[in-house]
Amino acid sequence: MTLLPDLPQNAVLLDLLRGQGVPQEHGEFVYEGWALHTHPDLVERLEDLAPQWPVLPAFGVPVLAAKGVAAVVAQGMGTLLVRLPEAPPELLEPAAPCPPLTDPGQGWYPVCPWQSELPSAESKRLLSLLVQHALSYAASLSEDGSIDRQDRPVQAPGERRDKATGRRRGKGGSSRQRGRGRGR
Repeated sequence: MTLLPDLPQNAVLLDLLRGQGVPQEHGEFVYEGWALHTHPDLVERLEDLAPQWPVLPAFGVPVLAAKGVAAVVAQGMGTLLVRLPEAPPELLEPAAPCPPLTDPGQGWYPVCPWQSELPSAESKRLLSLLVQHALSYAASLSEDGSIDRQDRPVQAPGERRDKATGRRRGKGGSSRQRGRGRGR
């Protein structure tokens, strides 16, 4: 199972991951019905780099996506693949290439998720910025206006939800039901 949408922008990535995926129902390293192809420490690192974003499973590999378009992929123990319009800063240590995604012109760049040459806090800061840039770029590649950047449905104009109850409110902002007085 994959929660990453089957969009044209994701086709090469999904083909690659599908080809590497191994269905697995039981065991220590199962990820949404597939053998996990990413070290658990790297999964945690990905979550730390983008704490507000949901991590989507794709054939045993964790992925960050914006508006349904894949932006960051965590593989093995030492590879983050980031989708960018240009190469990451030379300051960041690259990881091993992952053909065909990292072939010239594909827009994916391998980056080491640990950046051992930099202090820990600086490494996390720079990688977090890189991940945010990749998410922004992926969102710009989407043609779907029905979901927000974090893959949540966009509400129709005039339809708001009360944060406390989750109930719909009308255009006037009231969440009262007919026939009930205003409680204080």
